[in-house]
Amino acid sequence: MPRRLTLKLGFARQVQDVTVVVPDDEPTPWELDERFAVVGIDTPRLDGPLKATGDARYTYDIELRGMLYGAILRSPYPHARVGKIDLTGARRIPGVRAAIARDDQVVRFAGQEVAAVAAITPQVAADALAAIVVDYQPLPFVASMEEALKPFAPLVFASGSNTTAAKIFETGNVAHGFDQAAAVHEAIYTTPVQAHVSLETHGAVARWDGERLTVWVSTQGIFTVRDDLMVFFALPPENVRVITAYIGGGFGSKFGAGAEVIMAAQLAREAAAPVKLMLPRAAEHLAAGNRPSSWQHVKLGTAPDGRLTAIELIQRGSGGIGGGAGSSGPFKQLYHCPNIRTEERNIYLNAGPSSPMRAPGWPQGCFALELAVDELARRLAIDRLEFRRRNNADPVRALEYEIGARAFKWDERTRAPRTKGPLRRGIGIASGWWHGTGRPGSQAQMIAYRDGRVELRTGSQDIGTGTRTILAMIGAEELGIPLSQVRVEIGDTRYLYAVPSGGSSTAPSTTPAVRQAAAHLKDKLLRLAAPVLGADAEDLEARDGTIRVRFEPSRALPFAEVCRRIPADSLSADGEHVPDYQGFRLSQAGCQFAEVEVDTETGIVRALEVIAIHDAGLIVDPLTARSQVNGGIIMGIGFALFEERRLDPTIGLMVNPTMDDYKLPGPLDVPDIKVIFVEVANGITNTGVLGLGEAAHVPTAAAIGCAVFDAIGIPIRSLPITPDRVLAALGKV
Repeated sequence: MPRRLTLKLGFARQVQDVTVVVPDDEPTPWELDERFAVVGIDTPRLDGPLKATGDARYTYDIELRGMLYGAILRSPYPHARVGKIDLTGARRIPGVRAAIARDDQVVRFAGQEVAAVAAITPQVAADALAAIVVDYQPLPFVASMEEALKPFAPLVFASGSNTTAAKIFETGNVAHGFDQAAAVHEAIYTTPVQAHVSLETHGAVARWDGERLTVWVSTQGIFTVRDDLMVFFALPPENVRVITAYIGGGFGSKFGAGAEVIMAAQLAREAAAPVKLMLPRAAEHLAAGNRPSSWQHVKLGTAPDGRLTAIELIQRGSGGIGGGAGSSGPFKQLYHCPNIRTEERNIYLNAGPSSPMRAPGWPQGCFALELAVDELARRLAIDRLEFRRRNNADPVRALEYEIGARAFKWDERTRAPRTKGPLRRGIGIASGWWHGTGRPGSQAQMIAYRDGRVELRTGSQDIGTGTRTILAMIGAEELGIPLSQVRVEIGDTRYLYAVPSGGSSTAPSTTPAVRQAAAHLKDKLLRLAAPVLGADAEDLEARDGTIRVRFEPSRALPFAEVCRRIPADSLSADGEHVPDYQGFRLSQAGCQFAEVEVDTETGIVRALEVIAIHDAGLIVDPLTARSQVNGGIIMGIGFALFEERRLDPTIGLMVNPTMDDYKLPGPLDVPDIKVIFVEVANGITNTGVLGLGEAAHVPTAAAIGCAVFDAIGIPIRSLPITPDRVLAALGKV
């Protein structure tokens, strides 16, 4: 029977008694001011030594006996009809073991897959690609939103339009809100296509054993890949095994079995040998996904005191031949406003498809909204932080504003002179929001062995976020044992199901399953210890590496001794993440303060400092959590100052598909970063853990953009804020 529990939830400034209903087999959710032995302590990653020594095996590192090397032939045209594909020349080359062609009759972007080969060496595979003859019939194409929107523009897809139907959100009466406004700001903001640039590119190693397929793949979702392969090859689930021990980043681009995974498996089946197919960097840029561009017409209205009366967004963006270009989230969530209207459209181009990328849509929308807010605040002569406070309805963010302003010394910096010759300094603030709750369905298994070792198994994957470490910490905390006693096995579809690692859902989806499994295992161990201790199992607890009588800690057995009483070789228990309860809150707030320096002679912008204040529910490992925020900020600096996919509009080709030409922030571009957490006991799961990877990325580019505006007094409304744009804004070019 479900249990009704009254929990003490909330955060430092707002504590409430909240009643939640939890399943009978769920451990009692952790409350505010819970006392922990393992959780909440800075803990180096368990797999850190393996990565530092090169012993962690990524997909790139997989080497199998008799393995071949795959390569993909890609279209040189942005739009073409594909006639005959002649593989004869490729198959005649010594060392070529397989060659396949795709069935697509039309290619819609330069870099789209056309054929693939497998050979004994990468060089032989490259020679084989050069020997393939393809009959292309080039077609008209569009490589910019301006071209795609013209009357009689070439169509990316033969039927329909280059523009999707508008997605409209409306609350209140926007026209009435603008009629009431004492001040109205209206401007256009743009952001570019951004590439994921994962250090490990997409790829897979595929091996067939009869009708059984094993794939080592760089993916954020091993079960998603398994399901895609099941469908494509018409195999039962038990005949497909997917393994991802380590992954060198994904940022949203590595869900499902992409063309490279399918082709690796096809080639392996034809060659009757394992095939490794990893994308080169240029192909990664062309075909492996991106963050869509945005064009945002923003209109804000305020009352004389700065309170928003109306927000309107008309937006369009392009993810190439894909979708997902919306950016309305911040306009609907960040600030309280009675009248809001957003209108979004996707524009199709002959360019590589988009895929989810760290907080899809939010960095784009946050940049436009927050810079518009600063412009309006300046017109009204209201301090920018105060403007946000007046329009904030989130109690957690209200506290974050206070903490951040104090740590950043906002008032002092606002008054201080910030010009030194050609160098001008500016400060900015931007708000963030995210829905870092998990998804139900993740499962975990905890196993205790007779020698006292504990193993945790789950079909999750660690995409570089420290999943192994935080799961082990949850299990150790519940069992009352040192972290060193817990071994974590993840990244294999032989284990119990876990959700894909995206949407900041890994920690909130998987930690509740691990804690439930550990609680079930603990119950079994308590029952083993009860007769020896002469007590009822209900009166026992697991703590400090022992199982002991509650309130009589001297009556105790070492954990390992209890394990020796396991009647078989091991004792196991399973757990799952049940649907979230309705606890204190389901969302998470954040804000970031930034300082920049602008050289008005060269146009170069340097980020000097970022202070980030975020709510992430229960912080399991503060060290790993800070690392997550640091990564989100660094990626945000890239979006603000450096990164942009460039297409040549005359030939439809990407002109910067290499690490030489696609600019990323380096070590010298990283500012001083300080991270402050506002822990919130939310009571929505038995752990109250939220995801953090995306929330930390949302406000950074906006804070940088607002700081540049403060430095030079002129808003730069297009990202990235490159030297040429700064000099143009200053009238120097």
